[in-house]
Amino acid sequence: MTIQEITLFTSDIQKQKQFYKQVLNFEQILDTPEKISFKTGKSTLIFQCKPQTKPAHLAFNIPSNAIYDALIWLKQRIEILPFEGEPIVDFNGWKAKSVYFYDTDHNILEFIARERINIESDTAFNPNTILSISEIAMVTDHIEPLFETINSINPINVFDGDFDRFCALGNDEGLFIMVDKNKKTYFPTMEEAFTSDFIIKGDYNFSFENGKIKEIS
Repeated sequence: MTIQEITLFTSDIQKQKQFYKQVLNFEQILDTPEKISFKTGKSTLIFQCKPQTKPAHLAFNIPSNAIYDALIWLKQRIEILPFEGEPIVDFNGWKAKSVYFYDTDHNILEFIARERINIESDTAFNPNTILSISEIAMVTDHIEPLFETINSINPINVFDGDFDRFCALGNDEGLFIMVDKNKKTYFPTMEEAFTSDFIIKGDYNFSFENGKIKEIS
């Protein structure tokens, strides 16, 4: 599943601009008072102004051998979100390793190195090492109806989980991370999971607003 663009919403676009441009050193593409965007490998990350927002979860694929370099790079810039005291989370079933951190809106961001992607880097980690946006969370009261809507737009496989509390849809290239907010919290912080609005473009083109999917052209 290819994710070409993700638009998240922010109530403080200047703080987000400073974080992504000056702290993470992402390459900025667009800079307007209402919207900014950054190059993230094959994908584009967009922030658009909105008065009220909720924290989201977003992941970026990085090369299969880059997780330890990514950790060192991140620790020079920001605080890592550990799990059970460890900075790197090993997802054996997914054949992947991840590092988590916050942006200024308290969005939970993730760098994830997946073995099955089988893309390696021979250079020191830097923002140009990022391959693409690979995960976006969809927090809801009922997972199955969202799955049915997405599957009607374009057939999609269940990657992991079920329709009870957690379900990942897609593949190693791109995943919808579906969470039942009444049964599961955000990983790895175990904070309350909020329904956060976003717009996605790529193999799937829709807006997710107030827990509802609306197709876009």
